[in-house]
Formats: sequence, structure tokens, C-alpha cells
Amino acid sequence: MVIAAATTVGCLAAAVLAAHWWIHRRVPPVAKGTVAFFHPFADGGGGGERVLWAAVQALQMQRPDVRVAVYCGGTVDARELCKHVLERFNLSVQPTFTVVPLPNRDALLPGRYPRFTMLAQAAASVAVAWQGLRQLVPELWIDTTGWAFQYPLTRLAGARVAAYVHYPTISTDMLQRVWERNAGYTNSDDVAASPLKSLAKLAYYHAMALLYGCVGAFAQVVMVNSSWTRRHIAALWWQWRRPQRVYPPCDTRALQALPLDRRLKRIYIVSVAQFRPEKDHALQLRALAAARDKAAARHDSVGDAVLGARLRLIGSCRNAEDEARIAELAALAEHLGIGEQVEFVVNASFDKLRALLGDAVAGLHTMVDEHFGISVVEYMAAGVVPIAHDSGGPRKDIVLPEPAAEGAPSQPTGYRCTSLAQYADAIIEVVGMEQVDRLRVAGAARRRAAQFSDQRFQKEFLACLVDVLPLGRDSEPPRNLLQ
Repeated sequence: MVIAAATTVGCLAAAVLAAHWWIHRRVPPVAKGTVAFFHPFADGGGGGERVLWAAVQALQMQRPDVRVAVYCGGTVDARELCKHVLERFNLSVQPTFTVVPLPNRDALLPGRYPRFTMLAQAAASVAVAWQGLRQLVPELWIDTTGWAFQYPLTRLAGARVAAYVHYPTISTDMLQRVWERNAGYTNSDDVAASPLKSLAKLAYYHAMALLYGCVGAFAQVVMVNSSWTRRHIAALWWQWRRPQRVYPPCDTRALQALPLDRRLKRIYIVSVAQFRPEKDHALQLRALAAARDKAAARHDSVGDAVLGARLRLIGSCRNAEDEARIAELAALAEHLGIGEQVEFVVNASFDKLRALLGDAVAGLHTMVDEHFGISVVEYMAAGVVPIAHDSGGPRKDIVLPEPAAEGAPSQPTGYRCTSLAQYADAIIEVVGMEQVDRLRVAGAARRRAAQFSDQRFQKEFLACLVDVLPLGRDSEPPRNLLQ
């Protein structure tokens, strides 16, 4: 048995050495003093992209001696990205970083893989990372997407690896849903209805969880964006140290400047989320329709307020799939009889978003197990009462009671729901709320949101990287690292 174990270890060591030799013959030398961010959809408009660009800004401000690169698909250059970041996120980033193109990034889109999506995307992430490494191997590779399966490849190429995880690729909650045969976004009705398919999927998920934990061990620094994500990553990744929780950045200063007292001619409810299936915009439309049905039977001022309210769905549109999803949602709104009460605002600038939040009294969030929920923080900072799903970040970190004066009860900061009926009731309660009561909740929500700032994120992000960042060097003019 000892001989067999020694033989196995020897074979593994030989395989690692062979892989190391093979990789080093095909990638350029390590670019000393370089930090590169792996974020294939860096030109997107979601919360994950805000984390990326706030991190880039932090390095440019606090470590100007470090050269920065961003692995990104598409055809945009640094100046175009900086313009987009300023308009979408109100972040000022200098175009001194190098864009490393990833022409094959669309291989990561889940729509390409109707079966074994998780496994196929994992393989695709390795292929996309390899394409980037063939062009540039940085001294420090920072993954801000959560694609952990390329960490072994990146380490073998010679880079140190740091991870900022928004959402685990697989979670114990996903395993639990399959085990309990509950249908949902990650578990279709067809699978949930079949004991045999559920058993097969459970085996597949457990195998993926084992692989996910193994590759996670290759990250030398692990940051997560919420208590919910930290619990799952700590349970899955083979790490000695507990992941560091670094709340994502939110421009709370600009939003907190909005007045809390809103005397509007029309009542608006907003939803801020990318048009992706897991965001469950359909539930928001059904909740508004259900609230209107209940309001129609009231025959009072609250009922009139709900019937007069409009819903604005605000989000970024990345591709044709998102465009088709918006069309489906518009058709659903017409089918529910609320077409005239629903407005779609696509790819809004930060100034436009701020203005829309300034006109709103309630903000909807319906994603199950949202890793954090930057949009919920934005609602609260703007004085918009959140109506969020009772799971993930909103439940663990964000929509929590705000301590009041000594001896006084804590102040609620919003509503957490799980069912259609709960969402409909919350909409009626917030829209029909007396102004003084709404101001009390909105004020507590704003105080709660103040802790999720850009400044706090940048300080904690850099503190976590102190042991892996390149050592300081003499300042050099920016240059293209690919030349």
C-alpha cells in the first residue's frame, strides 16, 4: 500500500512538472510589476463590473507604480472603457491600463450549453484564460468573475492568484434544492419531477463541487462580497484561511444627496437589475399585477395610490439574448394587463439612474440567493424603501434593522419577501404608507447603506492584497504591455 501511494504521488508530481514545462514553453515571461484583472465582460454594466473598476481605480490612486491590465472581450479600448465606466458607474478611471483582448469570451455564455452547462462553462473559462495568458502573464492575476477553474493553469503559468468571489459557481443551497427536488432557476421542473434525474444531477453537482473546491485551493488570496458567499466558499474551497469579506463598492455619497421628502405627482416603483433570467423580473410584474388586483377592491386612498403607481425596470442589455428577454417581459406585462404601468429603461447612465431613484418610493429585488445586492444598497442610499428577496446578501448583510437610540426599538430598513403574495402586500404597504412613516424607514435605510461605500471597499481590497501585490518600483511612463 505504501508503494502504491508513493507511485501515485510520483505520477502526480511528474504530471505537474510536465504541465509546467509545457505551459512555460507557450506563454510569455512573467511581466514583473504587473497586476491583471480577469473579467471577460468588463464592458458590462452590472455590479460585478463596478467592483472591477473600483479596484482598478484603487490601484491607480494608491499604487501608481504598478502596471495594470484588464483581460476583456469585445473591441473596446481603454479610453472607451473609461468613458463607459464614468457614465455607468460614476467612477473616474484613467486609460493608462492595457486591454488584453479575449475574442473567444462568448464561449462563457450559458445559452450555448443547454446540457451540462456548469461543466461546459468551466472548460470554457479555462480556454478563455489560456487565450489571455498566451498574450500576457502578470505577476498578480486577480479574478473578479468567480471562474475558479483556471486558477491551476494561471499558477502554473507563473502568476500569483487572488480571487474576489461574487457568487459560488455551485453552492450547498443548489445541492439542497436538487436533493429536496425543488424546481427553480438552477433545477428545471423536468429534473425536479424525476427521482432518477434528480439522483443523477445530485451526483453531477457533487462531482462539480469537489472539483470546485480543489481549484479554489490555488488562490493565494480569497475575498468574498457577503456573509452568504463567505459561508459557501468556506465550506467548498480547500483553504486554510477563512475568506475575507470585502463588501462591494456603492456610490452612496452621490445617492445620499437626494432628498428623502418626495412629493411626487406620480408614484414610481423601480427595479435595478441586469436583464438576466436569475433576476426574475417576471415575479416583479406578477407582484405588481397582484397588488393592483388587491388595490382595486379597497376603494380607498391606498388603493388609488397603488392603481396609479408605475414600475420602471432599469437594467443593462448585453446582447441579443437580453433583448429577447426584455421583449418577453414586455409581452408578459401586456398579458397581465399592466403594459401601460410598466416602463423599460435600458443601459441608463449613472446620472439617469440617480434621477430615476430620486423619483421612486419603492425598489424591487427578486433574485433568490443574490450574493450581495448592490442595487438594494443603491435603493437604500437614495432613500428608496427596498422590497427584497429574503435570502442571500439582502437577508444576511443589507436589509437589517438599524439600531435606534438607547432604549428605543430598532428601526426597520425595508421589507424581505419570498412569495408573490408577500411582494404584493409589501408593494401596497410601501406605496400606501403615510409620508412620515416612509421617511422614518427611508432614513434608517440610508443610515444602513452608508457602510457600503467606495472608500471602504478600496481600503479593504488593497489591505487584503498587501502580501501578493508586486513590490514597489520606480515610476515609469504607462506603456502597452502587449508590445
